[in-house]
Formats: sequence, structure tokens, C-alpha cells
Amino acid sequence: MIRIGLVDFDTSHVVAFTQRLNHVDVPEDQWVDGARVVMGCPGRSDISPERIPDHLEQLKKYGVEIVDQPEDMMGKIDAVCIESQGGTPHLPRAKPFIEAGLPVFVDKPFTCSVADAKALFALAARHNVPLFSSSSLRYALEVQEVKAQEAELGKVIGADAYSPASLHPLNPGLFHYGIHGVETLFALMGKGCQAVHCVDTEGTTVVTGLWKDGRLGTVRGTRRGAHSYGFTAFCEKRVVVKPINAAYIYRELLKVIVRMFETKQVPLDPQETIEIIAFIEAAMASANNHGARTALQGA
Repeated sequence: MIRIGLVDFDTSHVVAFTQRLNHVDVPEDQWVDGARVVMGCPGRSDISPERIPDHLEQLKKYGVEIVDQPEDMMGKIDAVCIESQGGTPHLPRAKPFIEAGLPVFVDKPFTCSVADAKALFALAARHNVPLFSSSSLRYALEVQEVKAQEAELGKVIGADAYSPASLHPLNPGLFHYGIHGVETLFALMGKGCQAVHCVDTEGTTVVTGLWKDGRLGTVRGTRRGAHSYGFTAFCEKRVVVKPINAAYIYRELLKVIVRMFETKQVPLDPQETIEIIAFIEAAMASANNHGARTALQGA
């Protein structure tokens, strides 16, 4: 049984992950085997500090041991999940665990800059440590189904993805919540985006990405009206239009995380994660330049 530690409690993910891994307060069809949350550090937050006390009390109720500093978990856990809502703290938060040789999952957004993303993966490579980050939407059952049915559907030659895209200055642009739509798009299209055009209004962000093989993919991030998750996948043999049911996204992501902790095999090419960060950076630059075509930098 893998012993997991959680760092920073300002996201509901710390509760949702613990419920599924520790088999508490969720139906049996949500359970994930092979690992257990045994320790956690509430940390601090510049985004949602008011959420920490409630999450702390819930984790205490579930029997999770609480420590004052992340380093206090060293030697008592086998792997760690960095759960800060903000992307900027992730590099310093993950660094001591990577240097200690522990497998690390970093929740979305991985970072808020390509420079930090590259620094994290370089550090993990130097220490031969598996490092992984993803939105749970990447592993939505509907997205996985398209990938599993490639023989029937043909390859994805274009895709449109949508998700809510609330904003926060410490997670600028699509880093804060629109990253769910970006991850959905990349899960369908794969890496290879070269440039973007972005139009940004008060209520909506729309990004069109141009892939190096000529394919086009778009993300619509919504801040007004009804909100949901979903996609249209334009495949060689069929067009697939799917709303995403979020009921099982945490379960499916946790299966992948636990498998990485067990096998030490990274489930996603780090270059794709870096490209996602570059995509969002380029989208912000394009929006600030009246939607001009903007190349991805550093991906």
C-alpha cells in the first residue's frame, strides 16, 4: 500500500482524493485501491486561504495525520501530491520531495510559466524521479473513449473543447480554471501546437491553436451564462460530440496517479505538459495583442 502525503489544503481536491483513496464518504464505485492518504500539511494560500480550515477538519476526521511543515512527512510517506491552487508555489513545494527521491503528482496548473515547468522536469530528471501533472478532465471517460476507439473513429483531425474559465490574478489567463478545457483539447489532439490566436472578453476566452501538421483545435473558456465541460472531436470517420460527466473524473485521475506511484512510470510525456503551459502563455500574449497569431515559446 502506497502511503501518500498531501501538501496545501486550499483546494477541494484534498478532500475528494482522500475520500476515494481511503474509501470514506463516497460510494464503492468511486474507490481507488493501492494507496492511502496518511499525512498532510495544510500549508498556506494566497488564493483561497478561507478554505483551508474546513478541509483540515475533514481530513482530521478521516484519520489523516497533520504536520506543520511539508518536510515533516519525509521518511513517513512513499509519494506526495502537491495540491496548492496556485501554480507559482509548485516549484518550491515539489523541490524537496523530488530531491528526496519521492514520486510527485502536481495538481493543475502545473506551473504558471514555461520556465518553472522546465525547471521542475529538469530537477526530476536529475534525480530520476517520476513527476506528473494533469487536470482530471484529461481522464474523463468520454475523452478516454475517443482514444480507445481510434480504430473505429479514425484519428482526431481537429477538436473543440470547452470548460468554465474563472479568473484569478495569481493564476492568470486560462491557468486558473480554463486549463480544464486546455487539457481536454490536448488529450484529444496530442502535442504539436505551434501557434495560437486568442480573443478575450469579459465573459469568454476563445483560443484557436494551429498544430504543426495543419490541424486546428479550439478552447472556449466561459465566465458568463451556463457552464459545463465537453468537446467535439472531428475524427477521420466520424464527428463525436460529447458533454463530459464529471462524476468519475477524480476516480479516473487517481487510478493513473496511483499507477505511477507503484510503477515509477510517468503516464504523460513531460513535453506535452510543458506545451500546455506554453499554449496558455501564448494565448495571453495573443489576447493582449488584439488576437494576433502568437507562437508558442519554449515548448
